[in-house]
Amino acid sequence: MPVATTPPHRHAPSQPPARPVGARRVLRRLLTLVAAVAVGAGMLTAPAHAAPSVDEIDKQIDKQWEQLEPTIESYNKIRAQLKSNQKKSANLEKKMVPLELESALAMNRVGDMAARFYIQGPSQDIGALLVSTKPGTLGEQLVILDRLAEQQRKQVAGVLAIRDKYNAQKQKLDALIETQKKQVAELNAKKKQIDAEIKRLTAMLPVTSVRVEGCPNIDGVVSSAARTAIKTACAQVGDPYVWGATGPNSFDCSGLTQYAYKAAGIYLTHFTGAQWSETKAVSKSDARPGDLVFFYSDLHHVGLYLGNGLMVHAPRTGKPVQVAKVAYMPVAGYRRVY
Repeated sequence: MPVATTPPHRHAPSQPPARPVGARRVLRRLLTLVAAVAVGAGMLTAPAHAAPSVDEIDKQIDKQWEQLEPTIESYNKIRAQLKSNQKKSANLEKKMVPLELESALAMNRVGDMAARFYIQGPSQDIGALLVSTKPGTLGEQLVILDRLAEQQRKQVAGVLAIRDKYNAQKQKLDALIETQKKQVAELNAKKKQIDAEIKRLTAMLPVTSVRVEGCPNIDGVVSSAARTAIKTACAQVGDPYVWGATGPNSFDCSGLTQYAYKAAGIYLTHFTGAQWSETKAVSKSDARPGDLVFFYSDLHHVGLYLGNGLMVHAPRTGKPVQVAKVAYMPVAGYRRVY
């Protein structure tokens, strides 16, 4: 009888012990949390793009203004030249009126004489002279007539020469005026382009109240004109900057200095370059209140010096007339008005 045998035992492959369902959920949540932390850490280390501060925007506007203000002062220069040339042109036109009348009358006299001789022939007076038995008288009369004709010719030629001279000058002035009108339009267009950028930057500033300090008391010996100019300019502190404005309620830089000294009976051209030429140079150590202080190598900004390193000036769009330190900008020189 066969003996029953037990089949050899086969070892099943080893398997990891089964994890409970709850443990798998905890692990999944832990992995998700780690991933979130990693992403958060990456976000923390990424460069942050913070909005520019008020001071940074203000510096951007100042930088743009350095490009804009020379254009404004160039506009003021051309406008002043245009006004002067228009006045010259009007004066020439007035002078030409009697010249044209005189030349027309002279030409009429010559024309009448030519027509009379052409239609009627020699006049009775000349005919009488030709048959006269007094040769001396005939010769004398012919010389007189010849001299009269020559004198008339010279008179007409002189008048025409003067008229042509004035016409040539007027044509040059008219051409210059047309050129300047085009330049003004070009400058105005360029100003609008830059001003649009200034407006954009200014719009980024928060709305705040602007506090402007008043002018200090002026000590020392200054002229009555300087005192009047200082008092007038200081009375405008807080008034808005408007390019091309000369008062009484808004100003640009050369408009303010012109307005201040106009109150003292002294006329300055509304252009920084002209105001530099119209005044006398003084050193920094000799500068007194009431002097003008100019900035930048092209002299595109000017203020009224108050002493002690201070001035009153019209800075730019967005900044009203105010007292500021002279060292705020690079100084080109000091000039005395009186």
